[in-house]
Amino acid sequence: MTAPRRRALVVRGGWPGHAPEETTDLVVPVLRDAGHSVEIADDLDVYLDAARLQDLSVIVQCWTLGRMSAEHCAGLTGAVASGVGFGGWHGGVVDAFRSRPEYLQMVGGQFVAHPGGHVDHRIELVPERADHPIVAGLPSSFAVHTEQYWVLADDYNDVLATTTIAPGEQWDRPVTCPAVWTRNWGHGRVFVCTLGHSPEDLDHPVTRAVVQRGLRWAAR
Repeated sequence: MTAPRRRALVVRGGWPGHAPEETTDLVVPVLRDAGHSVEIADDLDVYLDAARLQDLSVIVQCWTLGRMSAEHCAGLTGAVASGVGFGGWHGGVVDAFRSRPEYLQMVGGQFVAHPGGHVDHRIELVPERADHPIVAGLPSSFAVHTEQYWVLADDYNDVLATTTIAPGEQWDRPVTCPAVWTRNWGHGRVFVCTLGHSPEDLDHPVTRAVVQRGLRWAAR
């Protein structure tokens, strides 16, 4: 029997405002504690090495904005479809590579706006999914003060938590958006958390638990 893959790849870069090095440094020990060897890449060319990607259990990405070539995109999405897990948080996954629809389709959501900037808001677990291993035992609702992401998404996502954006100047009723979701892509698992603007945000105890569990879930 083939031994399970126990290698993790952290791909980080892009816009520096989301502190890609500092935030990913917080999850590297978690991956190692889960038994993974961890490799860090700061260049998207790692997505061109098919043999290297196939040997992974999970790819953790924190790369806000940026441009991805068709070849980079095919390498990443193909690896996930083959069974490699993929996960991340905030703009590092849902505000990345906007010009690549294949990437956006795999991730399952696209950042649009964060009205008001850093605001007090709540994250609500979806009651029907409260037993999912990523959120099981966590508070059904918790408060945060950070960017509240307005995202476009589809119903292929398994939404575990949502956030509701208050009425604003141009919209006259609350808008509920997914905040944490999973998604199957081929044989691979995808995990997304829209929280995580800064290292301080990832240090929130519930957010930290969600991200740590989500990456482990994606890695099987």
